[in-house]
Amino acid sequence: MARVKIEIPSAAIGTVTIPVRITDLNYGNHVGNDSFISILHEARVQWLQQHDLSELNVGGCGLIMADLAIEFKSESFYGDIVEIKLSAGEISRVGFELYYQLSAKRNDENVLLANAKTGMICYDYTSKKVVAVPESLKSILMN
Repeated sequence: MARVKIEIPSAAIGTVTIPVRITDLNYGNHVGNDSFISILHEARVQWLQQHDLSELNVGGCGLIMADLAIEFKSESFYGDIVEIKLSAGEISRVGFELYYQLSAKRNDENVLLANAKTGMICYDYTSKKVVAVPESLKSILMN
């Protein structure tokens, strides 16, 4: 069976931390895959806020997630403070790749939890059309 392999770009464009909530746990008493996706979403929103942006306004347009891939590496548990390093990948005319490396510190050791990638598309919610990536966003992504 072919497994998803995600290569994280070396240049980080931001870092956020998110604590694991009790509601993030599943019946196995670790963070569920659906909660990992929620953590990615929260990380993206916090990163955008660091630049005074939101998913509805990244320089005159909004964002839509076109695709998502996650490569799970280790369990995450209640009490973990997840550090998410964000990196940009390919930037096209209307979208870009955003990479996430999730880790937690346990017993003075960094534990890699997951690598992930989202394909983000710039979208005008009023006209319901895909639009070009704003130059201001490109400059943040190429930081």
